[in-house]
Amino acid sequence: MSSPLKFAYWVPNVSGGLVTSTIEQRTDWGIDYNRRLAQTAERVGFEYALSQVRYMASYGADHQHESTSFSLALLLATEKLKVIAAVHPGLWHPGVLAKWVATADHLSGGRAAVNVVSGWFKDEFTALGEPWLEHDERYRRSEEFIRALREIWTSDHAELRGDFYRIHDFDLKPKPVDVPGRPHPEIFQGGNSTAARRNGGRVADWYFSNGKDYEGFTEQVLEVNEHAERAGRSVRFGLNGFAIARDTEAEAREQLREIVAKADVEAVEGFRSAVQQAGSSTGDKRGMWADSSFEDLVQYNDGFRTQLIGTPEQIADRAIEYKRRGADLLLLGFLHFQEEIEYFGEKVIPIIREKEAELAREDRVLVAGS
Repeated sequence: MSSPLKFAYWVPNVSGGLVTSTIEQRTDWGIDYNRRLAQTAERVGFEYALSQVRYMASYGADHQHESTSFSLALLLATEKLKVIAAVHPGLWHPGVLAKWVATADHLSGGRAAVNVVSGWFKDEFTALGEPWLEHDERYRRSEEFIRALREIWTSDHAELRGDFYRIHDFDLKPKPVDVPGRPHPEIFQGGNSTAARRNGGRVADWYFSNGKDYEGFTEQVLEVNEHAERAGRSVRFGLNGFAIARDTEAEAREQLREIVAKADVEAVEGFRSAVQQAGSSTGDKRGMWADSSFEDLVQYNDGFRTQLIGTPEQIADRAIEYKRRGADLLLLGFLHFQEEIEYFGEKVIPIIREKEAELAREDRVLVAGS
């Protein structure tokens, strides 16, 4: 088997929680709550946290903290946790972001990372006077953006002549922290479309998949790996999921039923109408949320589809199956973050570790008998 499965959580740095529902969510988007949450997550076995990027109110997220500054605050509140700041090309210049990450990396001892988001919310760009590019052009810009980050972080005389960015003999000092096994701060990129999969294989360190069942995730892994192999490189995979871990399966299923039953219908429908053009606007009609149902969109990254719902044992079995299919990391959302991250870390992760150890023993027996 590969290295142990890693765990990340969505930082609730925007209001409204991780489900668009009127159900109670004992989660707070403020910094005091999030500092404590990061410390809890670190203590119980989470290695990464992802700060969301929103610049203006939308679909239940009426207030939001900016992702990079919030990420730095969490880095300074923890000792081991790696914090991934989501960023938009088009609203950042890669050279400016490269400088910010290098500084955050030094302040945190080499724990800063970025998630490059091509963008789905048109109003965030147009309200700021920035052009809204066609879907595949947004991904082409993201590819250049990632190439620029890597060039600036690793070269003393950075050069890039692209269609979106020009860099001439740029020397960033100091470079990011020299972390063994890490050539530069980790670069994540997600999406479901053909353009996203191509980018993931060609330039990203990590590819984030939206919530998927086994077959949907396997399809993405195979396609992204084909792009990576053609480019002579490798990529790791993160999978989004909304975890509902309870002592009994009945409790977990009832929790899901209540979340969907209390959905904020107007907000979910508004979100659906805004995002489903992201899939339909692609040439092959394949993209984020292109086939998401109303129920899927109550968790706005299709987290219910991953079906990490049930007892700790059931969730562990499902996590192991995703690992068999190529997952290196699970990116998780929760209803009540503080108590549920603690429960997941104390009840679910140890079972996953036991199952990974069993698989490793089985692999050694197979090797010895071959």
